[in-house]
Amino acid sequence: MTACIILVLAALLCLPSSSRAEDLDWRAVDTLVERTRKRWHVPGVAVAIVRGDKVVYLRGHGVRSVADGAPVTPDTLFPIASCTKSFTTAAMALLVEEGKMRWDDPPRKYVPYFHLSDPLVDQEVTLRDLVTHRTGLRDHRLLWYRSPWTQEERIRRFAHLPLDKPFRTTFQYQSTMFTVAGLAVAKASGLSWADFVQQRLLDPLAMKATYFTTTAIAKIADKASPHQLDEEKNPCLMQPYPMETPEPAGSIQSNVRDLAKWLLFQLHGRSPAGGGKGGEGQPLLSAPSLEAMHTPQMVIPLDEVDRTQFPETTQLSYGLGWVIQDHFGHRLLQHAGAIDGFRCHFTLVPKSRLGIVLLCNLHQTRMNIALSNSLLEMLLGLPPRDWNTLVAEAERKDEAEAKQKEQDRRKRRRPDTRPSRELAGYSGAYEHPAYGTVHIRLEAGRLMWQWQQWRAALEHYHYDTFLLPIDDMGVPFVVFTLDAKGAVAGMKVLGEMGVEFKRLANRHYSR
Repeated sequence: MTACIILVLAALLCLPSSSRAEDLDWRAVDTLVERTRKRWHVPGVAVAIVRGDKVVYLRGHGVRSVADGAPVTPDTLFPIASCTKSFTTAAMALLVEEGKMRWDDPPRKYVPYFHLSDPLVDQEVTLRDLVTHRTGLRDHRLLWYRSPWTQEERIRRFAHLPLDKPFRTTFQYQSTMFTVAGLAVAKASGLSWADFVQQRLLDPLAMKATYFTTTAIAKIADKASPHQLDEEKNPCLMQPYPMETPEPAGSIQSNVRDLAKWLLFQLHGRSPAGGGKGGEGQPLLSAPSLEAMHTPQMVIPLDEVDRTQFPETTQLSYGLGWVIQDHFGHRLLQHAGAIDGFRCHFTLVPKSRLGIVLLCNLHQTRMNIALSNSLLEMLLGLPPRDWNTLVAEAERKDEAEAKQKEQDRRKRRRPDTRPSRELAGYSGAYEHPAYGTVHIRLEAGRLMWQWQQWRAALEHYHYDTFLLPIDDMGVPFVVFTLDAKGAVAGMKVLGEMGVEFKRLANRHYSR
C-alpha cells in the first residue's frame, strides 16, 4: 500500500473512541485487510474490531480451505492457541476477587506434585511467577508439543530440568506453567478449568461458539483448515494439531463473533448488554482486577526484530496473560497465538476503548503483526508507515540470522573426520528423567534416532557429533560422550531439547 493510500484511509478512520459505530468506513477496512492478506499469501482471515461498547467491524476474508474454497465468515472457527492464556488469568482473577486464591500463593497449595529443580526457587515460586514467564525455566516445547503424556505427567517431568536463568531475572516464554495455573484454578474452584471458564466467563459473556478441544468441533463444518506455504509461496493444506484435552495454555477454539465479546469484557469487565446469564451488563470483574492483569510484571528486552516491527516502542513487558507496550504514545495490550497452520492475535488500546482480534489459517505468518499495526494506524490516526514492508524486514532479519548460524556451523565443521567408535557402538537406549528414552539403532549402515513419533537418520558432522535433521526439533546436534574406558556413555542433545541423556547398560540395537 502506498503512503498516499494509507493517508486517505487514515483520514477516513481517524475517529475518537466515542464515535458511533456507523462512522467506521468498513469498505476502507475491507480494502486494507484484503491487501494485507494477499501480500502475505494468507488463505483466510477473520477480523473483529470493537470500539467503546460496540462491535464496529465483523467480517471474514478469503477461504477457510484452499481445497474447497469455502469462505471465511465471522462464525468460522479457528484455534486461538496461546491467546487462551488470557482466559486462564481471567479465571484466576475471579478467584482472587472471591478470596479463594492469591496471585502470590505457592502453586503447590493447589498442585502438590508441582516442583522445580532448584530448592530455593521451588520454595519461593508463586502463581504470579508462573503466568509471567519468570521462573527461570525455558519452554521445553517438546515436552508438550504432540506429547504423549498427561498434564500431570508433563508437570512432574519438569521437576527434573535445570533452570536456564536465575529466578525472576529473565522473561522466558513457558506454556506448561500456564497448565499448572489452570490446574490451580480447578483445585481452588472445585470445577475443572474448562467448566469454570465455561460457567464463569463464557456463559455470562454469551460466548456460545467457543470450545475447549478440537474433538468438540469435529462435526462443525464452518471451521478453518491449517495451511503452510510451499516453495512457490502458494498455500497448501497441512496436518492439523490435535487438542483433545482442555489445555489452559492453549486449546480454545473460537470465532471472531465470540472473541469480540472477549475483548469488550477485557475493556469493561462486564457481560454484554442484552445477553448472557445474570442480566444485562452484569459486572464480572472489578476495574482493579482488570488493571492488575493489564499491569507490567516482567520486562521483555527489545531485540533487533522487535525494534524493526515496532519502531516507536520503547518498552515491552508481560502482565498477567498480556504483552504490554507503548506504541506512538498509546498503551497497547497484545497477545499472539500460534499452532500448526494458524495464527491468532489480540490487540487492545484501553484508553481509546479499542480492540482488534485477528484469526488466520497460515503457519508462522507475520501478517497478524502487519495487519494489527495497520489497523491501529487507521483507527487511531497514527503517522503512516508501510507496515507490510517493516514487518517483512523483521522477517528478513530473522532469516538472515538463521542463515548466518548455518554458515557458522559449516565453518566450525572439521572435514574428513570419522566417529571414534564403530557405528554399532553408539546404538542403544538413552534416558533422561524428563524427556524419557531415545532409541538409537543401527539400520542399513546408518544410525537411526527414535523418540516418541520423531524418527530420522543421524548425519555425521565430525568426530562423535551428528546432526538430527528434524524440523520440529530445530535440527540439533547430537554429541556422543565416552567414559574413561572409551565406551559410549551418553549423548548431549543440543538445540530444542538442550539436555544430556545417559546410556542404559546392556541396551544395544543393530540390524
